[in-house]
Amino acid sequence: MKIAFLSRYYKQNPRGVETYVKEVSSRLSNLGHKVTVYRDIFDHVDPRTQVLISTNGRLDAVLSKIWCLLHNCKLVISGQSGVGWDDKLNLWVFPDEFIALTDYQYRWAKAINPRISIIKIPNGVDLNKFNSKVKPLSLDLPKPIILIVGAVKPSKLGEISKGHELLSKAAKKIKASVLQVGQGGDITLPHQDMPSVYTACDLFSYPTSPRESFGIALLEAMASGLPVVATDDPIRREIVGNAGLFVDPRDIDKYAKALETALKINWKNKPRQQAKKFSWDVIAQKYSDLCKKNASY
Repeated sequence: MKIAFLSRYYKQNPRGVETYVKEVSSRLSNLGHKVTVYRDIFDHVDPRTQVLISTNGRLDAVLSKIWCLLHNCKLVISGQSGVGWDDKLNLWVFPDEFIALTDYQYRWAKAINPRISIIKIPNGVDLNKFNSKVKPLSLDLPKPIILIVGAVKPSKLGEISKGHELLSKAAKKIKASVLQVGQGGDITLPHQDMPSVYTACDLFSYPTSPRESFGIALLEAMASGLPVVATDDPIRREIVGNAGLFVDPRDIDKYAKALETALKINWKNKPRQQAKKFSWDVIAQKYSDLCKKNASY
């Protein structure tokens, strides 16, 4: 089967969307499909494509719908943008299938456009690549070390963003070190080098906006054996389960207390067990089944 992904920054940016495209497309190829990744709908997409999976959104989603109608191709849109206007537009484009990443997003999408087919398939993690046996990166930081992954961007007033400044304030209260990995952070590494970063740290924290669609770094951290302190919202609770604690990170005192408590708990194998629910191999098989179903209409 000929499957195409639209990903504007594929191989240019190691963000969650690009990681998702890389991991799913490579596994679909291993399952026998002919898979090509294009920048956008103008990137000379093969007219013989049977299923087009778009991650770009906005105008590209609209044009992708028109392209699919002209070429008898099925349009699948993955809800990587999250609960907000971008995915509202994606839903109103009337794709043949909309993929929600979580139960929360699934219910939201059903309310926005109940007339289209919606399925839940989460993002995932490579369980072989990310594990607690990886040799840790040597860090010149006093223990305990709390890790945050993501580009450091100035927050708009009242927004959490990735919460780097909130974590720094909370960690200072409990005398813990913070390692910020990502563009503008303490270090920037290619994605393939990240497993050794996780195993070098003691705790992962993800004080993101409740509007964020997922957070693949949460899975990578848990697969590496790290417990998590995350924003208390339905999406993060679904992803992290019993492998972490939840808090409103804007309350610095409560955030600091949650970090301190998480560092004291013996989490045993709970983080790894939670991450096992999100294997890319299982997720890619679901995509394969979905594409076959749509192409057989």
